[in-house]
Amino acid sequence: MITPRLVLMQELLSDQGSIYLHIDYRVGHYVKIVLDDVFGRENFVNEIIWQGAVGDTSSKNKKFIKSHDTIFFCRKNLEDVIWNDVFQEYSMASEQAYSRKDENGYYHLNPVDNPGGGGYIYDLGYGEKTPSRGYCMPKETALKWLNQGILIVEEGKVPTKKKYKDPNGVRCKDVWTDLASSRGKQNVGYATQKPEKLLERIIKASSNENSLIADFFSGSGTTAAVAEKLGRRWITTDIGKPACMITRKRLIDQDAKPFLYQAIGDYQVEQAKSTFGPGYRAGDLSNVVLKVFGALPLPSEENLRRNLGRLPQSRTLVMVGSPAQQVNSKLLESARRLRDRALGGFDKVIVLGWNFATDIGKVITALNDDRLEVLVIPPDLFDRLKKKGNSAEALSKVVKFSTLQYLQVHPAEREISGDGEILRVRLKNYVLLSPDAINLDEKNREELQKISNTEPLALIEYWAVDPDYDGEVFRSVWQDYRGNTDNNADELRVVTQATLNLERKDGPRTVCVRAVDVFGYESEVVLENVE
Repeated sequence: MITPRLVLMQELLSDQGSIYLHIDYRVGHYVKIVLDDVFGRENFVNEIIWQGAVGDTSSKNKKFIKSHDTIFFCRKNLEDVIWNDVFQEYSMASEQAYSRKDENGYYHLNPVDNPGGGGYIYDLGYGEKTPSRGYCMPKETALKWLNQGILIVEEGKVPTKKKYKDPNGVRCKDVWTDLASSRGKQNVGYATQKPEKLLERIIKASSNENSLIADFFSGSGTTAAVAEKLGRRWITTDIGKPACMITRKRLIDQDAKPFLYQAIGDYQVEQAKSTFGPGYRAGDLSNVVLKVFGALPLPSEENLRRNLGRLPQSRTLVMVGSPAQQVNSKLLESARRLRDRALGGFDKVIVLGWNFATDIGKVITALNDDRLEVLVIPPDLFDRLKKKGNSAEALSKVVKFSTLQYLQVHPAEREISGDGEILRVRLKNYVLLSPDAINLDEKNREELQKISNTEPLALIEYWAVDPDYDGEVFRSVWQDYRGNTDNNADELRVVTQATLNLERKDGPRTVCVRAVDVFGYESEVVLENVE
């Protein structure tokens, strides 16, 4: 997994750029070899030892307690690099060593002999004792230091040099014991979350203001959050929806400048390759999905992509969408044409999809076609297929394909006064996809069904409003999310009404509302011609 990604990262990296790779100790040694191959052995800079969270301390474990992680630091090349010294606090022993003080600050005395032997031999003329192994500096430097008052020369003694205490601290070493794991207000509950101080040290050292920072494994979003605070530009990506949700919420919570959020890929393709092997083809997967759904594939001459089937004993066509493709208006129009033309025509078409355009609910409503049905392929289908004994035929008896979830919103209200206006948007209802499609045990599924029936809006994790939606880029002007107590005191629920104070706009508005539920599913409602 990591090798092709590192190759791409090396290609994307600026010639002045650096890469820091935090990796699990079980595979770190193998990844170091890959780094040497991709970046060049000469471009490896440091192995950083970070003592973060301490591992399991139970006496039952017959081994040393794990108490550090490893971070590998490489550069694109060794010329014209960006580097800014960063500092650590002085240790207690170092603090005590700086016991002398003059008008320039605290200092201690360093020897100036050459421990390697064969150093400079000369006489400064003060009756001082020359080091047995010579000085570490030429006489010109010694006279310069003497003139500056930082070389201490006394009769009968070996000279010493004043080393002043740097108010910034000591230049950072490659063992970091001063950065604890994330705690307190920083903690967003993400398993692999890094402390902000860790990323602050890395970003300050290897970038300047307005540099571009990239993190391809966003996780809880610490890199983007710190880059934003330090005045850097940033790009962050993740294949997991929870990571994207947490990162987005975190940036909004710290009042980040406007940023673009895009869903530009999906993990299902990689999951398919992992399940079916590197020779995976989209048609192979579609065939499996058809079998799980209980459909028979159409003849090959009518089924070139191997994604079409029919339900037995009926005139119902089944189309399987590709995991690399969104179910959108174009795909649904194609499904309707096939329904009317394939094998003399069918009475109905069912589209099974992995990923859906955010406006899919609006598209389906606009089509108003009772001979078209759109269902969601269970997101855990690959996991089930991997388990021993779970063939497509066996899963067809237990796996359920659910209807789409969707959000309902009351008509928006506008109050115009002078140069301003107030826009109110109220959530009405949230219809969750069938709980049977979510991988929960029976008890939790029952709880979920109860919440869906009695308080469906409690399932909303995050929602946002764009009061001037252009149909392409969603610009969040207002948002709320679970855990946010700025809008109300309830940490477990979002507020159900947004009140936006806006500049006055003549003419109607197009208002877009987007929501993400606790399982990571997104919904969108577009309110047009809001007067």
